[in-house]
Amino acid sequence: MRTIRFWLVLFMIGLVASGLTAFPLETETRWLAAVLHTLPAPDFLVTWIDHVTEGIRVTNRDYPFMAYGTDWLAFAHLVIAVAFWGPLRDPVRNIWVVQFGMIACVAIVPLTLICGPIRGIPGWWQLVDMSFGILGLVPLIIVHRRIRTLERLTHP
Repeated sequence: MRTIRFWLVLFMIGLVASGLTAFPLETETRWLAAVLHTLPAPDFLVTWIDHVTEGIRVTNRDYPFMAYGTDWLAFAHLVIAVAFWGPLRDPVRNIWVVQFGMIACVAIVPLTLICGPIRGIPGWWQLVDMSFGILGLVPLIIVHRRIRTLERLTHP
C-alpha cells in the first residue's frame, strides 16, 4: 500500500503542478525566454520560445478570451488529480481510475502526432509533449501492477 500511495501522490502532484502552470503562461514563457537568453541555449530553442512568448503576449493583449481555453486545460488537470483520490483510498476497488490514467497517457502520443503538425508545432517539441505521457505512464504502470498484487493477496 505504501508504494501504491507514494506513486499515486507523485502522479497527483504532477497533475496539479501541470494544471497550476497552465494559468500564468504569459509570465512563465516570458521568464523562460529571459533565462534562455542568458544561457548558452540552442538557437532553435531560443527562437521557438521567443515565438511562443510573443504569440501568447499578442493573443492575451488582443484576444484575452483565448486564454480561457488554457484555463479549462488547467482545471481539467486539477479535476483529474482529484479523481486519483479514489485509488489512493481504495486501490483495488478504484483500479479503473489508474487504467483511465494509463489510457490518457498513451493517448497523448497520437494527439501530439495529429495536432502538432496541424498547429505548426516543431517535431522536436512534439517529442517533449509526448514525453509527458510516457513519463506519466511509468508511475501508473507501477501502481497498476502493485494493485493487481494487492488484489491477489486480499481477494484470493
